[in-house]
Amino acid sequence: MAMPPYRRTATEFLSSGLRVEDYVRSILDRIALRDSAVQAWAFLDPEYVLSEARRLDAIPLEQRGPLHGVPVGVKDIFYTKDMPTQHNSSLYKDHAPGVDAALITLLRSAGALIFGKTTTTEFASVTTGTKTKNPHGPARTPGGSSSGSGAAVADFQCPISLGTQTIGSIIRPASFNGVFGFKPTWGAISREGVKICSLNFDTMGFFARSVADLELLADAAGLEDDERPIAPFTIEGKKFAVCKTHVWSQAGPGTANALNMAVKLLRDQGASVEELELPEEFASVRPSHLQVFECDARSTFMNEYIRAKDQLDPTLVSFVENASKISHRDHLTALDNLAQLRPKMDLIASRFDAIVAPSVVDEAPEGLASTGNAALCGTWTALHVPVVNVPGFVGDHGMPIGLSLVTGRYEDRRLLKVAAAVAVVFEGGGWKSNL
Repeated sequence: MAMPPYRRTATEFLSSGLRVEDYVRSILDRIALRDSAVQAWAFLDPEYVLSEARRLDAIPLEQRGPLHGVPVGVKDIFYTKDMPTQHNSSLYKDHAPGVDAALITLLRSAGALIFGKTTTTEFASVTTGTKTKNPHGPARTPGGSSSGSGAAVADFQCPISLGTQTIGSIIRPASFNGVFGFKPTWGAISREGVKICSLNFDTMGFFARSVADLELLADAAGLEDDERPIAPFTIEGKKFAVCKTHVWSQAGPGTANALNMAVKLLRDQGASVEELELPEEFASVRPSHLQVFECDARSTFMNEYIRAKDQLDPTLVSFVENASKISHRDHLTALDNLAQLRPKMDLIASRFDAIVAPSVVDEAPEGLASTGNAALCGTWTALHVPVVNVPGFVGDHGMPIGLSLVTGRYEDRRLLKVAAAVAVVFEGGGWKSNL
């Protein structure tokens, strides 16, 4: 039986010869079938999408870009010139800034079709859940804050999508939804035209169902290492570390089992794997991260607080009112602490081809009120290093669990090469989607 077009990854679509309109119609049919169960979209205009598809089909072959016609779901904190940007906030209902964020411009210039806006928690800054449900279990959260972006890709409602991460807002939903999530090195992709939460941590990133698609997006975003890897990465003879981090006590049985299985799978393929215990000074990463995040958020949301305090999530109000009583001196101490730890992390990471780490506490928890705990993926955001969530494992309730691959800063392209090879190995982890 032929594969329905909507199931194709971006890479598969680009090599298929399919018209953009045919691909888009198949995806829209999928959304019509599944939207009530998943609710991944904050804004979607099928007529606009079809008109864009027809416009793209009319472009001569020699003028087409590398992402020609690929539909992209966009987290609803990115400005889009032809769609509203509402931040899941009543303050910005139907708000249309009329300009594109920098990353949107890059994607359009590569020929991508900006498909629609995916749901986010309020200003991508709280753990209060959205309307979106996990496509593998509608009683469970899809994670956040990039809730719709992770769920839409997992449910074949778009091949790729955009997210942002300040603590764990790409890696956590990628794991909960059983897809690949890529958080590049902090600052490697422009944040222009994206609602800021924390200037010190916000990072633009991607969701996809294959590493090949992540590489397409990395090309479009202009991500480059100092020395770009050319040859494919092979597992045999390579050196990995397993790092549980200083918040491992929060890990559940699903993540513990996944990490143990990953070690066995890598060793069975001829890799060496050693346990990495970070020096004790790295125990300060999480408290410093949260402290800087709160201080950044205080200035970020002062504007909305003054305009309409009563329309903000209580968490945002507490940030502005500095409920934690964090002094400027404490803020600077936390900033300086993280800054001195980052080069030390780069040096540690340089001893390995990649570090394997937990992405989440466990499989997606039940309920939609909260998007879940980001403790186990926040370390790498605070340290500004690139991270890829690789799916493959399964929890006690049949939900997906991914693991993170980590390298030093500005080794994004090398990390993707490693992830492509590791993804094949992790397919032995037991996760099978029924979608």
